[in-house]
Amino acid sequence: MKAEVLSTKGEKKGKMELPVQFSEEFHPDIIKRAFSANQSLNYNHHGTDPRAGVKHVVRVKRRRNVYRTGYGKGASRTPGKVVSRNGNRLSFVGEQVPFARKGRTAFPPLVEKIFEEKINIKERLFAIRSAISATIKKVLVEKRNHKIGKVELPIIVEGAEKLSKTAEVKKMIESFGLKDELTRAKERKVRAGIGKMRGRKYKSKKGPLLVVSKTCPLLKSSKSMQGVEAITVNNLNVTLLAPGGVAGRLTIWTKESIDELNNKKLFLGEKK
Repeated sequence: MKAEVLSTKGEKKGKMELPVQFSEEFHPDIIKRAFSANQSLNYNHHGTDPRAGVKHVVRVKRRRNVYRTGYGKGASRTPGKVVSRNGNRLSFVGEQVPFARKGRTAFPPLVEKIFEEKINIKERLFAIRSAISATIKKVLVEKRNHKIGKVELPIIVEGAEKLSKTAEVKKMIESFGLKDELTRAKERKVRAGIGKMRGRKYKSKKGPLLVVSKTCPLLKSSKSMQGVEAITVNNLNVTLLAPGGVAGRLTIWTKESIDELNNKKLFLGEKK
């Protein structure tokens, strides 16, 4: 499978052969599973003290002629503790049980619960390859509401990794015919609900993903663009390629990143 290589000005510079990763079969269920496993690693562990609400002695005996007995007093059988005494007459208050004040919590979150989902290495690599192949399927990209018009996929650009200014990156993306996509990515709206008070007031859209071969000026120059993300090819993951577990994100590849993908046989599970 061959694809066009473009310059930073959108001009055609030739063709190149796509690596085998782009020919992987599309499996949305595997992608969704890998995405879920990735997201589970971000979960904040929380739980209660296993002995919370039961750290004190509570007992009411129901036998005759013993200390701290509730026998014949018409007292509740709810576990309680002594709050006062007058000779052999004791006053109890309910404790420990969930329905009593200062009692334990019923079915609290457990500290020992494991939230991380496990996924096989080969399955994870397969999911990444499947998500890579989805980036060149126009139907899937448009299904994610990316405004690509008549743009040919994949978008491979040569010389983009040297761009050190945000204005240059913006001009490059617009030269590919993606001006409407950048406009769409700029949109953001106020979140409905209490999340506004929890540091996530706005909801923004996912724009193009830039894939580079190594640490370069493009990583920094594209950082301030709303909705645009950049990543080195060896750090690609399902969360970036398929946000929300839905494959088909608009991806712009540099020629060097395609060469890196091919030469190092990334995500194929082969021993180096």
